[in-house]
Amino acid sequence: MTTSQIGRADERSTDDSGRALPRARWWRDGFRPLLARLHFFIGVFVGPFILIAAVTGLMYAATPAIEQIVYRDTLTVAPSGLPLPLAQQVSAAQEAQVDGTLIEVRPATNPNDVTRVIFSTESDPADRDLTVFINPYSGEVTNTLPTFGEWLPVRSWFDDLHRTLFLGDVGRLYSELAASWLWVLAASGLSIWVFRRVRKGRRRTLVIPTRGVTGRGRLMGWHGALGVWLALGMLFLSATGLTWSQYAGTNVGNLREALDWTTPSAAAALPENTEVPEILEQELPAALERAAESARDEGLDGIIKIVPAESGEAWTVSQTQRSWPEKQDSIAVNPATGEVLSRVDFADWPLAAKLARWGVDAHMGLLFGAANQIVLAAIAFGIIFMILWGYRMWWLRRPTTRAARSGYLRPPGAGRTPTRVATFVIALLGVGAGLFAPALGGSLILFLAVDLALGTFLRRRVSHMNSAEPKRSFSAT
Repeated sequence: MTTSQIGRADERSTDDSGRALPRARWWRDGFRPLLARLHFFIGVFVGPFILIAAVTGLMYAATPAIEQIVYRDTLTVAPSGLPLPLAQQVSAAQEAQVDGTLIEVRPATNPNDVTRVIFSTESDPADRDLTVFINPYSGEVTNTLPTFGEWLPVRSWFDDLHRTLFLGDVGRLYSELAASWLWVLAASGLSIWVFRRVRKGRRRTLVIPTRGVTGRGRLMGWHGALGVWLALGMLFLSATGLTWSQYAGTNVGNLREALDWTTPSAAAALPENTEVPEILEQELPAALERAAESARDEGLDGIIKIVPAESGEAWTVSQTQRSWPEKQDSIAVNPATGEVLSRVDFADWPLAAKLARWGVDAHMGLLFGAANQIVLAAIAFGIIFMILWGYRMWWLRRPTTRAARSGYLRPPGAGRTPTRVATFVIALLGVGAGLFAPALGGSLILFLAVDLALGTFLRRRVSHMNSAEPKRSFSAT
């Protein structure tokens, strides 16, 4: 036998007993058994995490509209004459909230808007601040609420539910597992479905379920076709969800920093030897008004936030419009004089920083408003149905006779051993992905161990059942 013949023989697949199967296509006997088992195990074990993420994400997509209804009296006012100077509005907030340090101001933008003055207090949790909402025409307080960034209590509640299930850092593992495996689930399912439809000459049924099919075949048709429609959405949600996850998100941040893809800051771009005088507490309102006027003079229109810095440092004023077209220009200001010391425009951001900004805002349903939220809701509904159909297909596939019980819980593709090349490629990809996303790598090792243990158990059970069957004897009559 020549060397090439030996190499080709090694690429033949084997069944559970080690017997060589007829030579087949590289996909069917190479990669497909591995991907089919991987897809099965992800669905069985990670499916519940993805299902919870889809359900909570569906609820979160509705929070912008809910927030406007619940806090209508807090967020909107009836215009009455000319607005008070910003300094006077800030002073009114300080009088209402004597406890705490002023850390940010968001002036009213539209005639019906309120001004938000944000304080950091020792009594609030580390990730929460206290926001005082001021009527810009009368200086009256419309409400005082704990906030998470710009999110009010309703949206921050759903945000915590979606990210952590109210379990803190431990709960963040659930969302990271879901985000880490969603793209693998989508890619493996899409590969299996496309190759199966193309091989059978049923390209039309890639995106349209076959008519006239019942039972498990009907569910599979809907499951596969819907997966094709949702594949890009699932890949997008997985990639953007990982950017602020606990472990993979840290790696993403380190990678962006190493490649100089971080979001630029106007404060970081100050000229050397720039001196900024200290601003006393009683001078804060006037300094904030100067900073706001400087921003408007620089053309920073729309929603802005003013962030006072530590003593002797420049203050930053940034646009915060997260809907399309995004406005994220920022300036660094001398609070004592209002002089603009540096400026960074969104147009000058690195492309990676822009993509990250757009991706996060689209993931949160902010980039394209109501249309964005409807698309997210549709994707969430689709994922929910696909997972439920997947469990239903597994249930219908279960062995129901005593003779077939040896295959109970047997995953798809378990009847064939994949080629060495396929095993090596998948393992290499798994190691690489695991180093970048530890939650994926650790759970992948667990899945492989379960697959090995289950396969060993089933082979021994089949062997035991075969040896226990009585041998039939035939006599001539």
